Amino acid sequence: MGRSLLSHFNMVTYSAPRFASSTSCGLSIGGYLRRTQLIRQQDGRDFRCFCSSVAVSEPVKNSESSSSPVRKRIVSGVQPTGSIHLGNYLGAIKNWIRLQDTYETFFFIVDLHAITLQYDAQQLLRATRDTAAIYLACGVNPSKASVFVQSHVRAHVELMWLLSSATPIGWLNRMIQFKEKSRKAGDENVGVALLTYPVLMAADILLYQSDLVPVGEDQKQHLELTRELAERVNYLYGGRKWKKLGGRGGAIFKVPEPLIPPAGARIMSLTDGLSKMSKSAPSDQSRINLLDSKDVIANKIKRCKTDAFPGLEFDNAERPECNNLLSIYQLVSGKTKQEVAEECRDMNWGTFKVVLTDALVDHLHPIQVRYEEIISDSSYLDEVLAEGARKAADIADVTVNNVYQAMGFLRR
Repeated sequence: MGRSLLSHFNMVTYSAPRFASSTSCGLSIGGYLRRTQLIRQQDGRDFRCFCSSVAVSEPVKNSESSSSPVRKRIVSGVQPTGSIHLGNYLGAIKNWIRLQDTYETFFFIVDLHAITLQYDAQQLLRATRDTAAIYLACGVNPSKASVFVQSHVRAHVELMWLLSSATPIGWLNRMIQFKEKSRKAGDENVGVALLTYPVLMAADILLYQSDLVPVGEDQKQHLELTRELAERVNYLYGGRKWKKLGGRGGAIFKVPEPLIPPAGARIMSLTDGLSKMSKSAPSDQSRINLLDSKDVIANKIKRCKTDAFPGLEFDNAERPECNNLLSIYQLVSGKTKQEVAEECRDMNWGTFKVVLTDALVDHLHPIQVRYEEIISDSSYLDEVLAEGARKAADIADVTVNNVYQAMGFLRR
């Protein structure tokens, strides 16, 4: 699961972006037109972001019974490319464990996103199962959350195609990740999927009428595209137009809001404190993989980049590696930021690296043990994924059928 689903999948701390207000229960035509005008005013480098920080709000009440709360719905996922690393875990997966107790959650392996660049088919197959097993080993509970593989729910691809017809090419040309990756790979090595995968990402979210999406800094632009696309389709095909075709009318899609992750959840590279920890980095030294052995972890921490300043401290812009390593220690030790700051203030790097290594090994060991149990029981893993796909398809099929109807397709 290389990229996080808007947590594709990866998460971080940042000043909350602001979305223009919108409604998920009805059409906001004026809002859609205003937002389209703002997009057209862009200089072509980036979408203007209107996200607002979303505090956990009171649950929506069921119309049939005011005493029966309906939990808000969250979707998220990670690509099955490379090994799941500490950044994926602390930035996204660990947060899912908390979310599954409060929300209706759908966590999936976004394998369709893993083929936007050249890949090895056998490796994709192995990585998909490994990623699912790691989800469960980290604490995702299939009795609380639906866990499934993206390609096992065909509505993802169907809705992507329908949404593609309503997506202006200019919106996709502005996507920064496409510009960066296509420049690196070269035109001959870049498929159309690299340009259009943000539409698939939008389908991933809109299929489930998601209320909230965990987002990180590098996914803000993609979530804004999803929101704009939802409002565009609602405007073009929803409301009275849909009702005249036999539908219920109103909005076809909910317009999802961002869910801002906890502070300190962004994990940076061990070799460059200004770059996010990534599976695509050429050196494995830059990341701690969840399945790394004790000796490998110790070696990576021993060799990681540090600085020559005395003592250790958070939030010094001149010490990005120091801030990153202290943040990792805070998150895996379960201590508060203040406790870590006081504990490590007068430590030298040699002492701290031993402390950090021990904390990492202790935290990851139970996950590694549970992973081995799950991956060795293929029938259990297959059952979990099949059940998750069935639950997901029940919701996704309703959405995609509504879209077909609203867009004027003959019913099957």
